[in-house]
Amino acid sequence: MSQVSVSLIVLAAGQGTRMNSDLPKVLHPLGAAPMLHHALRAGQSLEPERVVVVAGHGAEAVARAARAFDETVDVVVQAEQLGTAHAVAQAAPLLADEPGEAVVLYGDTPFIRPETLQRMLAARESHEVVILGFEAKDPGRYGRLVTRGDELERIVEWKDATDQERAITLCNSGVICAETALLFGLVAEVGNENASGEYYLTDVVALARERGLSAGVVICDEAETLGVNTRAQLADAEAEFQRRARAAALADGVTLTAPETVFFALDTFIGRDTIVGPNVVFGPGVTVESGAEIRAFCHLEGCHISRGATVGPFARLRPGAELAEDVHVGNFVEIKNSVLDEGVKVGHLTYLGDAHVGEHTNIGAGTVTCNYDGVSKHRTEIGPRAFIGSDTMLVAPVTVGANAMTASGSVITEDVPAEALAVGRARQVNKPGLAARMMDMFRAAKAAKKGTN
Repeated sequence: MSQVSVSLIVLAAGQGTRMNSDLPKVLHPLGAAPMLHHALRAGQSLEPERVVVVAGHGAEAVARAARAFDETVDVVVQAEQLGTAHAVAQAAPLLADEPGEAVVLYGDTPFIRPETLQRMLAARESHEVVILGFEAKDPGRYGRLVTRGDELERIVEWKDATDQERAITLCNSGVICAETALLFGLVAEVGNENASGEYYLTDVVALARERGLSAGVVICDEAETLGVNTRAQLADAEAEFQRRARAAALADGVTLTAPETVFFALDTFIGRDTIVGPNVVFGPGVTVESGAEIRAFCHLEGCHISRGATVGPFARLRPGAELAEDVHVGNFVEIKNSVLDEGVKVGHLTYLGDAHVGEHTNIGAGTVTCNYDGVSKHRTEIGPRAFIGSDTMLVAPVTVGANAMTASGSVITEDVPAEALAVGRARQVNKPGLAARMMDMFRAAKAAKKGTN
C-alpha cells in the first residue's frame, strides 16, 4: 500500500469515433463492467484521497458510471477536447492544493496493474516526474521516450518525431506520476505548437527538464498498456481480461473444468475449492463462497452463493438471489430477489421471485411465485421444512407456514397455516367414453373441411 497521499486523475473525455457508437468509449463493457471501472479499480489500489474523472462526450453518462463505482468520485467536464494536458488542467481547481502525489490514468486503458502503479510511486524517490513506458513489439504511432541513461529527456509524439526518434521502441503509455502542485504547474505551461495543435501532457517532461528537474521511466509489460479504440480492440481486451480472470481463479484454488468456456465479470469473487463447470457466465455482483459447485450452463448475476451450495445445470440466478449453505438449485430454475435458507432444495423447472424460503424446505417442480400483479411486486414467505408440491402457483402476497404442505397442481391465494395441507385445485371429474366420442367428432370435422377445399 502507498504511504503517501495520492490524488487520482482519470481521463475519460474522448468520444471514441473509431468505435462507431453513440456510447462514450469508456462506457463500453469489458468483463461486464464499463472500461472506466477497470481504470478506477487499478487506481483504487493506491488508496487515493481524491479521485477526479475528466469527462467530455456523454459527460452525464460517464459521471453516472463513475459514481456507480464510487459515489465519492468527483467529475469535471472538458467541454472542448484540446489534448491530454488540457484535460488534466480541468482537474486543477479541485486538486491543485492537495498534498502528495498525482497519478494520471486513462479510462480506455484497462489493464494497468496495481503493482505497476506502486513502482511508479516508489520511483518518485529518485525523480520529480515519472512516466510509465513499455517496449513495443510494433511501436507504430506511439509516442517515443527519449532517454539518456536512467534519465528521461523528453517524449516525442509520432507526428512530430524524426526518423531516428521513430526507430526507438521504448514507448509512452501516457500514465504519469508527479507531486500534485508540480504537475499542475507544468501543465499550465504546456503549449500547442505541434502538428496537431493540441496541448500534450507529454510536454511536461521537457518542461520539467528545463527547470532542472529529473524525469524517469518505469517499464511495464506491453499488455498492461493495451488501449481500446475499436470494436476489434475491445474484443481483444475482453479475451485478455477473461484469460487473466481464469488464470487468477485457478491460482486461487478454484476448479474450472473447461476454463475457456467460463466468463467472469470484473467483480466476480469465488472462494477456493469451488467447482465451476463448462459454459458458466458470471455477470456483475456475484460472490461464491468456498466449496460450492456451479454446474454447466448457468448464468449468475447480483447473487450470493454460500458454502456447500450447488447450482445448475441450466440455472439462472438474478440480482438479489441469496443462497445459504447446502442449498440445491437444479436445472431450469430461475431465482430473483429471494433468500433461500440452509438446506433448501429447488430441483427443477421453477421460478422464485421476491420470496423467502425457510430452511430445509422442498420446492417441487414447476412451482411459481406469482409475484407481479401488473403494477406492483409482492412477496411470498415460505416457512422452514415446508413441502411445496409440484406445479404449485403461489399468488403473492402469500405465506406458507412451517411444516406446511401444498398439494400438487394447487393455486394458493390465501395464507397456509403451519403444519396444514393446502389444496387449491378443482375436483377431478371423469366422463366415461367421452374422449373416444370427441376424437371421432374431431376427425369427422377435419375430413369435412378437406372435402370442401
